[in-house]
Amino acid sequence: MSDSSPLPPVRLHPEAELARAALSTPLLARAARLARWAGEETRVDAGGGLVEEQLPTAAAELALTGEDAAAYASEAWRAAVDTGLVEIVDEEEGTVTTGADLALLTGSPQDVLGVWLTALETVLADASVPDLDDLVDTLDEGGEVDFASLDWDPQAEQEFLDGVLGNLYLLTVSEDGAGDGPVPLPALAASMIVPSDMNEPTNDVLEQVSDAMMRLDDQFRVLEPIGIVEYQPVDEALMADTDEEPAAVDDTDVSRYGMVRLTPLGLYGLRSRLLEAGIAAPAVGDLADKGADALLDGTAGFPPSAAQAETEQWLDRREPLAAARELLGAARGSDAGAPLRRLRCQQALSLVGAVAEPALREVLDDAELGGLARVWLTERGFGDVPAPSEDMVFWLTVDTVAAQLAAEGNSEELQGLVEGLAQQHGGFFAAAWRVDHPATADVLEAMGRLHPDKRVAKEARKAAFKARSQQGG
Repeated sequence: MSDSSPLPPVRLHPEAELARAALSTPLLARAARLARWAGEETRVDAGGGLVEEQLPTAAAELALTGEDAAAYASEAWRAAVDTGLVEIVDEEEGTVTTGADLALLTGSPQDVLGVWLTALETVLADASVPDLDDLVDTLDEGGEVDFASLDWDPQAEQEFLDGVLGNLYLLTVSEDGAGDGPVPLPALAASMIVPSDMNEPTNDVLEQVSDAMMRLDDQFRVLEPIGIVEYQPVDEALMADTDEEPAAVDDTDVSRYGMVRLTPLGLYGLRSRLLEAGIAAPAVGDLADKGADALLDGTAGFPPSAAQAETEQWLDRREPLAAARELLGAARGSDAGAPLRRLRCQQALSLVGAVAEPALREVLDDAELGGLARVWLTERGFGDVPAPSEDMVFWLTVDTVAAQLAAEGNSEELQGLVEGLAQQHGGFFAAAWRVDHPATADVLEAMGRLHPDKRVAKEARKAAFKARSQQGG
């Protein structure tokens, strides 16, 4: 991923469902079957792989046929050893026994997913290694790989694959991203190669993108059997031309250039790796057992649909009226994050329903919550709602714009709100600079930036200057 912005929250499937998916992945299913098949006669070589003469028997046990059967059996055996499903008893004799971790596959979902995550790390390491035939050709006299002649940097290759998977994760979890749909391989390769400020890629950059696509095509073929992705490979007819000239992508049939989709299990696996690396990767439901203050602050940067999903889970665990009171209490404050907390509180209260009425009436006289309460009660048709004072109306207006600024920045929606305010209230700026709100000056400056009318924008900037002078800033 190219920046350090907080990641959007991911919506994970239940662990029991993910564990079932892990057990049914081709690689782990084969590894478990070989672990149960292995016995006293099973022999491994110095590297822990099945000896060559036993590979056909292992392939037959897995019902594998064809020229790649032995390779798939060898791959499954290595996964069994690396995940602890099989243990080597005597390296010199090459004997093995059933591993203690095999029992985990019939344990809890967390146990199963732990084994699967270990297998995933093995596969990711394999995916960043070039063809073994090329490695053999570059062995020096001491039996070491000559990386310089291979033109392969193991660390750079691993970082490239990690970056690609990070971008795929971000595209999947972003509100306006791919979601459950597949991502074209050219777009994914370009996300790693093409600079963000390059409007038109050069021929050299396009060639790098084409090379990256071919690398990724190989890597995703390796990753698919562990269940992290669903992958439609690059059309082999296109791959035959890659040595001559990068083929131009045909937008009408982009699927020929490869399509990749993160599975629900893949989302779980990549999020686990991000957390392991110390990267904040929230998931919907993380805040369900925390207080209202954590909910309002935690969802501040969430996209709207994710914020609603998180709030719904939080509310599901609480008695509605008590939840409404807790939310209102957490929405108070004069710090920079308070306006957005109040906006999230208002959105959360819209999910509670009419049962929250007593809680809203209790804060009608509250300087920070009274305006919010009046809006909520009026919108739901409750009677006997006292009219707000002019000071409260202006304070609520400033608070609302401050919250929108924090949530969306200088968006088109906010520009529309600013234009509407200036149009509806002829003397808005003459009164607004006096509002006793910590964000008054910032809001007026933003209105000056956003309003398209130069005269109105100038009024807003003058009002902002007065507000900052009044606040001693």
